[in-house]
Amino acid sequence: MKYINNKNILATALLVLLSIACSRVPITGRRQAHLLPESMLMNESSLAYTQFLSTNKKVPDVESNTQMVKRVGAKIQSAVTQYMSQHKLSSRIAGYKWEFNLVEDKSVNAWCMPGGKVVIYTGILPITQNEDGLAVVMGHEIAHAIARHGNERMSQGLAQQVGGASLNIFMQYKGTHPSTMQLFNQIYGGSTTLGILKYSRLHETEADKMGLIFAALAGYNPNEAIPFWQRMSGLGGAKPPELLSTHPSDDRRIKDLKAYMPTAMKYYKPQN
Repeated sequence: MKYINNKNILATALLVLLSIACSRVPITGRRQAHLLPESMLMNESSLAYTQFLSTNKKVPDVESNTQMVKRVGAKIQSAVTQYMSQHKLSSRIAGYKWEFNLVEDKSVNAWCMPGGKVVIYTGILPITQNEDGLAVVMGHEIAHAIARHGNERMSQGLAQQVGGASLNIFMQYKGTHPSTMQLFNQIYGGSTTLGILKYSRLHETEADKMGLIFAALAGYNPNEAIPFWQRMSGLGGAKPPELLSTHPSDDRRIKDLKAYMPTAMKYYKPQN
């Protein structure tokens, strides 16, 4: 009888589980696999989000920029909820407890975590310039959460580890497991700093497309994405803004956005 390596068994088991836990991303229809229950990621996100806000300065709700962030967020939330309902995908956002906050930080950054936890940095507002530009950014970040890109990346991380502990986390998860939290922090940049998730170029392009449609459905002009990314490209410097790290090249992104714009415009419902 041949000796069978336990690591190979675990690897095979994970591959089987990945093949079973498949779904399709809304709008794009791309097939994706995930090992982790989304509810677990939403729980981790809620804890990390609370910790982040406790150590970073929120811009008061009475400020006009904060009101704009919350207004845009609420409209996109409503558009996403309606889209999911119409396409029988409401289960994908079940348990979402949306939050939209503006924090005082010069970084050109924004992010959305599983469960609809959104943060906009004041440093990105001079680049968005207007409400439509902000909607493009928020639509893009919210798209990452709706597409469950974080779950996909963490599942890939578990599959790569191919260890008994990794498989045990998935098969016997009850509450927050320290190893899972460690992987969560590695993927999301840590619960205290919360840099943006280092998505792949595939995920970025997918979020661009979905974000355009979410913004359009919310009544914002998706065409604003082109000048926004042109302004982002013009920032220059030796180190790109966090929002641009591991992203497609500026020229490629703008070219892809222009190509997809006719599709996005079909969803555009101008605000009254």
